[in-house]
Amino acid sequence: MQNRDKLYIDGRWTAPSGKKTIDVISASTEEVMGRIPEGDAADVQAAVAAARRAFDGWAATPAAERAACLKKIQEGLKARADDIARTICGEVGMPLKLSVMIQAGSPIGTFGLYARMLADFAFEEKVGNSLVVREPIGVVAA
Repeated sequence: MQNRDKLYIDGRWTAPSGKKTIDVISASTEEVMGRIPEGDAADVQAAVAAARRAFDGWAATPAAERAACLKKIQEGLKARADDIARTICGEVGMPLKLSVMIQAGSPIGTFGLYARMLADFAFEEKVGNSLVVREPIGVVAA
């Protein structure tokens, strides 16, 4: 069984504010295959505050550096693709072959796509007499 007891907030694994947990149920056996912490409002506030502190620096980071970060995440996902696929396969009951392609493969491809898009993205564009500037607007908790 895979159990996690911490939330990743502000660049580190930290204990959640509350004690509640969420059981991860296997779709094929209906047995508990893992347990994760249930974040509460205080955890969300801590995560949003951490993201806000990091926002200005990240927004000012050159596109090439941001692309390099996305590529690093992509490589990390590639290295763990089999573990990710197996875990999701058990949780949702998807055949392993599909889980490798979709559940593990899609995020790998998406991070690579956005890294490549940054190379040519028009952050500023002149449209008629106007200058359209595309810039980060802030933190979102979803």
